[in-house]
Amino acid sequence: MPASILALYHDAATQPCPSNDVTEHRALLNQLRVTGLRCRVAAHTDLIEACALLTLEGEEAQRTYLGTLVKCLPDALGRRCIWHTPGTQELSFDEAWFVQCITSIRKNDTDSIEFLLRSRIVAADRRYIGFLLAQISDQTAKLE
Repeated sequence: MPASILALYHDAATQPCPSNDVTEHRALLNQLRVTGLRCRVAAHTDLIEACALLTLEGEEAQRTYLGTLVKCLPDALGRRCIWHTPGTQELSFDEAWFVQCITSIRKNDTDSIEFLLRSRIVAADRRYIGFLLAQISDQTAKLE
Protein backbone atom coordinates (compact mmCIF):
# COMPACT_ATOMS: atom_id res chain seq x y z
CA MET A 1 0.00 0.00 0.00
CA PRO A 2 1.22 3.51 -0.73
CA ALA A 3 2.73 5.19 2.32
CA SER A 4 0.99 8.46 1.44
CA ILE A 5 -2.42 7.17 2.50
CA LEU A 6 -3.57 8.80 5.69
CA ALA A 7 -3.90 6.29 8.53
CA LEU A 8 -7.49 6.37 9.67
CA TYR A 9 -7.12 4.81 13.13
CA HIS A 10 -8.18 7.96 14.89
CA ASP A 11 -11.36 8.93 16.67
CA ALA A 12 -13.68 11.66 15.41
CA ALA A 13 -11.08 14.44 15.43
CA THR A 14 -10.86 17.00 12.65
CA GLN A 15 -8.45 15.86 9.97
CA PRO A 16 -6.76 17.70 7.13
CA CYS A 17 -7.69 16.61 3.66
CA PRO A 18 -5.94 17.69 0.46
CA SER A 19 -7.59 21.01 -0.41
CA ASN A 20 -8.08 20.14 -4.08
CA ASP A 21 -10.05 17.02 -3.08
CA VAL A 22 -12.25 19.04 -0.71
CA THR A 23 -12.80 21.79 -3.29
CA GLU A 24 -13.70 19.24 -5.95
CA HIS A 25 -16.20 17.50 -3.68
CA ARG A 26 -17.49 20.49 -1.65
CA ALA A 27 -21.05 20.33 -3.06
CA LEU A 28 -21.25 16.58 -2.41
CA LEU A 29 -19.83 17.05 1.08
CA ASN A 30 -22.50 19.67 1.83
CA GLN A 31 -25.20 17.29 0.54
CA LEU A 32 -23.81 14.61 2.87
CA ARG A 33 -23.97 17.07 5.78
CA VAL A 34 -27.58 18.03 5.02
CA THR A 35 -28.47 14.34 4.76
CA GLY A 36 -26.73 13.72 8.07
CA LEU A 37 -28.84 16.40 9.72
CA ARG A 38 -32.05 14.91 8.29
CA CYS A 39 -31.13 11.36 9.23
CA ARG A 40 -30.41 12.11 12.87
CA VAL A 41 -34.10 11.72 13.57
CA ALA A 42 -34.77 8.95 11.03
CA ALA A 43 -34.76 5.27 11.84
CA HIS A 44 -31.64 3.23 11.13
CA THR A 45 -31.74 1.15 7.98
CA ASP A 46 -30.53 -2.42 7.57
CA LEU A 47 -27.56 -2.25 5.20
CA ILE A 48 -28.27 -5.39 3.15
CA GLU A 49 -31.94 -4.55 2.73
CA ALA A 50 -31.19 -0.95 1.79
CA CYS A 51 -28.68 -1.87 -0.93
CA ALA A 52 -31.13 -4.35 -2.45
CA LEU A 53 -33.78 -1.62 -2.77
CA LEU A 54 -31.65 1.02 -4.47
CA THR A 55 -32.37 1.10 -8.19
CA LEU A 56 -33.00 4.78 -8.82
CA GLU A 57 -31.25 7.23 -11.16
CA GLY A 58 -30.19 10.87 -11.08
CA GLU A 59 -30.60 13.24 -8.16
CA GLU A 60 -33.14 10.98 -6.45
CA ALA A 61 -30.65 8.11 -6.57
CA GLN A 62 -27.87 10.28 -5.17
CA ARG A 63 -30.10 11.46 -2.29
CA THR A 64 -31.18 7.88 -1.58
CA TYR A 65 -27.61 6.53 -1.60
CA LEU A 66 -26.39 9.37 0.64
CA GLY A 67 -29.30 8.84 3.01
CA THR A 68 -28.65 5.11 3.18
CA LEU A 69 -24.93 5.66 3.79
CA VAL A 70 -25.59 8.15 6.59
CA LYS A 71 -28.11 5.80 8.23
CA CYS A 72 -25.98 2.64 7.92
CA LEU A 73 -22.45 3.95 8.45
CA PRO A 74 -22.67 4.24 12.27
CA ASP A 75 -23.46 0.52 12.54
CA ALA A 76 -20.65 -0.37 10.13
CA LEU A 77 -18.21 1.80 12.13
CA GLY A 78 -19.45 0.74 15.53
CA ARG A 79 -19.98 4.38 16.57
CA ARG A 80 -21.85 7.48 15.51
CA CYS A 81 -20.50 9.67 12.72
CA ILE A 82 -19.58 13.34 12.99
CA TRP A 83 -21.06 15.48 10.21
CA HIS A 84 -20.56 19.25 10.41
CA THR A 85 -23.26 21.66 9.32
CA PRO A 86 -23.29 22.55 5.60
CA GLY A 87 -20.81 25.24 4.65
CA THR A 88 -18.39 24.53 7.51
CA GLN A 89 -14.83 24.78 6.19
CA GLU A 90 -13.21 22.27 8.55
CA LEU A 91 -13.77 18.56 8.09
CA SER A 92 -14.52 15.99 10.73
CA PHE A 93 -12.52 12.78 10.53
CA ASP A 94 -15.60 11.01 9.11
CA GLU A 95 -16.02 13.68 6.43
CA ALA A 96 -12.33 13.52 5.48
CA TRP A 97 -12.65 9.73 5.23
CA PHE A 98 -15.72 10.11 2.99
CA VAL A 99 -13.94 12.61 0.70
CA GLN A 100 -10.89 10.31 0.50
CA CYS A 101 -13.15 7.37 -0.40
CA ILE A 102 -14.90 9.31 -3.19
CA THR A 103 -11.55 10.63 -4.47
CA SER A 104 -10.05 7.11 -4.50
CA ILE A 105 -13.08 5.71 -6.33
CA ARG A 106 -12.93 8.47 -8.94
CA LYS A 107 -9.21 7.82 -9.48
CA ASN A 108 -9.89 4.06 -9.65
CA ASP A 109 -7.33 3.66 -6.84
CA THR A 110 -8.44 0.24 -5.61
CA ASP A 111 -5.59 -0.10 -3.11
CA SER A 112 -6.58 3.12 -1.35
CA ILE A 113 -10.31 2.37 -1.28
CA GLU A 114 -9.60 -1.11 0.04
CA PHE A 115 -7.39 0.36 2.76
CA LEU A 116 -9.97 3.02 3.65
CA LEU A 117 -12.72 0.43 3.97
CA ARG A 118 -10.62 -2.12 5.87
CA SER A 119 -9.32 0.48 8.30
CA ARG A 120 -12.75 1.50 9.56
CA ILE A 121 -15.58 -0.75 8.40
CA VAL A 122 -16.39 -4.12 9.98
CA ALA A 123 -15.72 -6.99 7.58
CA ALA A 124 -19.37 -7.97 7.12
CA ASP A 125 -20.30 -4.47 5.94
CA ARG A 126 -17.34 -3.51 3.71
CA ARG A 127 -18.90 -4.76 0.49
CA TYR A 128 -22.12 -2.83 1.10
CA ILE A 129 -20.48 0.40 2.23
CA GLY A 130 -18.15 0.15 -0.79
CA PHE A 131 -21.21 -0.31 -3.01
CA LEU A 132 -22.90 2.77 -1.55
CA LEU A 133 -19.75 4.88 -1.93
CA ALA A 134 -19.32 3.73 -5.55
CA GLN A 135 -22.95 4.54 -6.33
CA ILE A 136 -22.67 7.98 -4.73
CA SER A 137 -19.55 8.65 -6.82
CA ASP A 138 -21.20 7.38 -10.02
CA GLN A 139 -24.43 9.31 -9.51
CA THR A 140 -22.54 12.49 -8.66
CA ALA A 141 -20.39 12.14 -11.78
CA LYS A 142 -23.55 11.73 -13.90
CA LEU A 143 -25.01 14.93 -12.46
CA GLU A 144 -21.88 17.07 -13.03
